[in-house]
Amino acid sequence: MHGEVKTPPFSLSARIEAGVLLRRLQQGENLGMPHSRPMPSIRVHCHELRIRDEGKNWRVIYRIDEDAILILEVFNKTTRATPDSVIDNCKRRLSKYDNDQ
Repeated sequence: MHGEVKTPPFSLSARIEAGVLLRRLQQGENLGMPHSRPMPSIRVHCHELRIRDEGKNWRVIYRIDEDAILILEVFNKTTRATPDSVIDNCKRRLSKYDNDQ
């Protein structure tokens, strides 16, 4: 999946918050609301990390594996529902990743 997900234009504070939350996940902590919520519509073990940033609501879709945290998508959420295109991209990326393993 190298090169599939681009770094978003986070502010410095949002970049730090995302880094801290991802580090907590790497250390085995289970994050719940308001930081993260499950995304079973994508697949088991998939979640949405929620980052508030200067009037934007960034979302980082990720899956927790035994040995890695896979970042599937990063986007600015502008509606209540996650766009179908984001869900489809995540499913496609996961299928490709799993097949390559």
